[in-house]
Amino acid sequence: MKNYLILIICVVAAIGANAQDKMPVDTLYAAGLKEVTIKARWKNDTERYKYNQMKFYVKTILPYLNAGTQLFNDINAKTEDPNIPARERRKYINAKEDELRTQFEDKIKALNVTQGVLLVKLLTRQTNLNLYKGLQEFKNPLVAIKWQAWARVNGMNLNKKYQPEEEQDLENIMYELGYPLPQGYAAN
Repeated sequence: MKNYLILIICVVAAIGANAQDKMPVDTLYAAGLKEVTIKARWKNDTERYKYNQMKFYVKTILPYLNAGTQLFNDINAKTEDPNIPARERRKYINAKEDELRTQFEDKIKALNVTQGVLLVKLLTRQTNLNLYKGLQEFKNPLVAIKWQAWARVNGMNLNKKYQPEEEQDLENIMYELGYPLPQGYAAN
């Protein structure tokens, strides 16, 4: 009887071991995935053409955008110093403006209206500045009114804050070109 009991225990142990080998084992595999960029799909060729044209225009105005943003940062850093008198501040602003004019005036005048509008939008985006108020502060109210009139004729408003959710194509282009949305905008 003792031998039968040992035999039964061995058989049950062997069956149990076999059953454990055949049972599925739950394993969780983790893998890091690369970031995926979803390319836009257009409804028709006209939309695709407009997107590609806007991308070409943005690439064309990037040097002017970078120079304008750098100029704004320089002027802002210099004028935030409370020890600088107003006269010296105006001199500095005029000197920087003249420097920018000699470097880019002919090239910027050669831009078409759409490129000019894009440049203004992107300057507003990059500096997070109300351009109308900036012109009033840095130059004078008459200059601000003159440029606001130009903007209104061309379907813009310099007194409007840049809204990234209204400019999805422009945001996609800027992201593709390595210009993420600057800080100061609400995260979407």
